[in-house]
Amino acid sequence: MAPSPPAADPVAELARARAQFRRGDFGHAAVSFRRLTYELTATDPQMAEVQYYLAECEFQTGDRVQAAHDFRQVADQYPTSEYAPLALLRAGDANLRLWRRPELDPSYGETALALYQELAGRYPGTEAATRAQAHVQQLREQFAEKDYKNGMFYFRRRAYDSAIIYFKDVIANYQGTSRVPEALMRLVESYRAIGYAEEVKETCANLRRFYPTAAGVTKSCPADSSAAAAPS
Repeated sequence: MAPSPPAADPVAELARARAQFRRGDFGHAAVSFRRLTYELTATDPQMAEVQYYLAECEFQTGDRVQAAHDFRQVADQYPTSEYAPLALLRAGDANLRLWRRPELDPSYGETALALYQELAGRYPGTEAATRAQAHVQQLREQFAEKDYKNGMFYFRRRAYDSAIIYFKDVIANYQGTSRVPEALMRLVESYRAIGYAEEVKETCANLRRFYPTAAGVTKSCPADSSAAAAPS
């Protein structure tokens, strides 16, 4: 695609681009912002804003792949700009929108989670970081659910060694999510089914310590944990 022609007056062009964006004319705003990327220099104080809103136009018009890339570029090239935390947030949002089949391909979801966590680490206390935190918890719940269901797939087929791998992953990587107590209970049942008495004892101790009121704990781990039956 040929570069847009340079703007005759960058100040007027930026004002026009802002107005187009505010009224939701994202297609024309993108043309104006893109033109400014050729007119302004990389060190121009408005360049971070221009690049950010160009990426936002791409997001709004459905080009989420390009938007994700360009938001990332804003955060990397202008890390001290006020737009850097917002750009990381929106890069995460773009990847989250691209995550259409989480049960098959987790890559976009993993990238979104990494971006939100990076935002929290690089720009703590910002409004963008606060907004990202809700997405972080949502994504962690989704990943925990995915691994738990994979574990149950093997558990129901008595492939306990494979089930154990997934249940352990839920417990190790997604602390604080709603599936952790259930993953611990299924881990107990898997260990019991293959005769790992010490592992049953240790996992039950963790369940009683950290999740004493979780539904099903007393059934999975009675006072004498060896008394519970193996899954049928």
